[in-house]
Amino acid sequence: MPVHGLTPTLLRLLPVWIILTPVSSHPQQSRCQLIQRTALCSNGKLSSVPSGLPVNIEELQLNYNDIQTLQEDSILHYPLLKTLSLACNSLEKIESNTFQDSKFVESLNLANNNLHIGYQETSYALKKLPGLRALDLSENKLDDEMAATLLQNLSSLEYLNLSGNLLQRLDEISFKDLHQLKELDLQRNIMSELDGAFESNTKLQRLNLAFNNLPCLMDFHMTQLVVLNVSHNLIEWFISRQDVNDTFQLETLDLSDNRLLFFPFLPNQSHLRNLYLSHNTIKFYEHLADNTTFPNLTTTVEFYNTKKSTSNVTAQLWDDGLHGDISSVEILDLRGNQVEYFPQGFIQKMSSLSRLQMCTNCLQTLNLTSEQFSGSLYELDISNNRLIQIVADEGSLNALSNLTYVNLSLNNLEQLPSRLFSSLSSLRTVDLSYNNIDICISEVTEIRTDTTSACVDWKKVVSLRQLYLKGSNIKIIPLSAFTGLLLTHLELSDNPGLIIQQSIQGLSRTLQHLGLGNTHIQDFDFSHFKSLKYLNISGNSLPHLPSSLLNIDLKVLDLRDNRLSTINSGQANVLALKLHHVFLTGNPFNCCQTEWFRTFEAVKTIDVVGKSDIECEDLIQTTHRMEHFQSFLCSEEGGESVFWYILLFLPICLFFVGISIIVLLAFKPKMLQKSIKKKCLKSTSY
Repeated sequence: MPVHGLTPTLLRLLPVWIILTPVSSHPQQSRCQLIQRTALCSNGKLSSVPSGLPVNIEELQLNYNDIQTLQEDSILHYPLLKTLSLACNSLEKIESNTFQDSKFVESLNLANNNLHIGYQETSYALKKLPGLRALDLSENKLDDEMAATLLQNLSSLEYLNLSGNLLQRLDEISFKDLHQLKELDLQRNIMSELDGAFESNTKLQRLNLAFNNLPCLMDFHMTQLVVLNVSHNLIEWFISRQDVNDTFQLETLDLSDNRLLFFPFLPNQSHLRNLYLSHNTIKFYEHLADNTTFPNLTTTVEFYNTKKSTSNVTAQLWDDGLHGDISSVEILDLRGNQVEYFPQGFIQKMSSLSRLQMCTNCLQTLNLTSEQFSGSLYELDISNNRLIQIVADEGSLNALSNLTYVNLSLNNLEQLPSRLFSSLSSLRTVDLSYNNIDICISEVTEIRTDTTSACVDWKKVVSLRQLYLKGSNIKIIPLSAFTGLLLTHLELSDNPGLIIQQSIQGLSRTLQHLGLGNTHIQDFDFSHFKSLKYLNISGNSLPHLPSSLLNIDLKVLDLRDNRLSTINSGQANVLALKLHHVFLTGNPFNCCQTEWFRTFEAVKTIDVVGKSDIECEDLIQTTHRMEHFQSFLCSEEGGESVFWYILLFLPICLFFVGISIIVLLAFKPKMLQKSIKKKCLKSTSY
């Protein structure tokens, strides 16, 4: 073919060649998004690092791809790179010279890969990052030896994440080169022993050892540590070194979800502010120190081999000194323990205490007078204990001027100090649910001189906003019970037979949350409560929806466990546009009257909580899941089933068939005989 004959063909192919050229030369660039100097290439099914990106990028995100090996020339084109993330790639190794020219890399994320396969070669690559400050090696199936190999000579590292690996034991060589380390995450391994592992990390401030198998922490002397999380282990003892003269910088200590038998042996000098001890088996044993009561009982315990270079430790288990320095503690969380009482002077030592959480313990008496709580206390939760008595005088109550939240629910209280709540000037939330405390009548309260009372009085508590009185066996609420209050939350559920007597009408302007579940109320006018957003009227055997609910701007409505068979279509249309959440399970709805359900389904702004569990009954009282019930046997208008018409016409049809047979036999009797002979009386051959 002549050369000039190729010209028209080439000209026709030129546009196609121009379009395809950049795609073939940079096949993976289109899978990345560029934002200033950051390249986002995650979730791109990439098997290697894209090579066509701008040379001046400083951050490269390659998470959730298919890169198994980071080759030596992978990031050669990006000399200014500072941050590289390769999480979730099934990465097995990084070739030794990959970072030879990457002197600016500071942050490297290698989480959730398979670096246990090529950890040795990867360690050579990491050594060539002189400025590396943050390294994430979490979830790489690394054991003790692998981790130690990977961390050799990383002297600039400040943040290290080794969580979710297979570390069992750490010793003095594990992190010996990490002199600048400030934060270390070791949670979710299988560690059971720490043998001088952090001696070289003098700048370490945050240490996370949660979700491991540590049996104890003895000889704790990391004075520079600010946050220590050792929750969810098997720890029975926490003992700080008592001969350290320096002040510990520890501010947060989390020992929750362990097996602590005793209150931890804290440092003698510290700045501890947050102490979390929930879900252990802590008790106080001060009463055992009385040798007259228990003459043969030892009062000391010895700890052997707490450290090779020191002698054994002997401790007085009920000595006040064992608590250490708790003067700066602001939050004390002792939920879910076995505390029966506080040692003498224990609460008084915490002069900065603002939150005491004692839910689910064994306290029987709370003496506000002798304990001398701090004036900074604003949250006191002693719910679910065995309280039968609270002791307080006027001076101790006046000292609690900042107390805002009080939870005394789930106890055995029958008596309370007179004017207990009326003396607390900052009180906003009180929970007395599931006790046997009634509400005082104001006239009786004014003339009462007793120090204790079987009822509570809210007079002058103008700051009170939330009041919870569930399950308190309240039968009647006096008309003046809430006079002068500006409550936004009132919970009165689980008080069967409660007589309200218009006593809450005075709260109609402020009330936003009202609980009247299982109170046996029937007709109640809610139309005055214009601010109401949440209403619980479950468990009241209501046969129909109160019409007054349509006049208020409710957002959450709980109608569970009533006797509703349907909801009027007009009511459903109004509620569907107002409500955000509605609870309807436990009602005997009619399967043939479900227009309201379709209305709620059509409006996307309303959440029918537990929709798949709402049931209905058909005409023969068979229960169905309303969401899956096929209503083809129900007429659209009246809601009556076709079965009624079948049952109505079936006897008539049978009657006419019977009459026809009788008439036929009466007028043509021989026909029956011939028919019988023809079908039944045939001759038989032998």
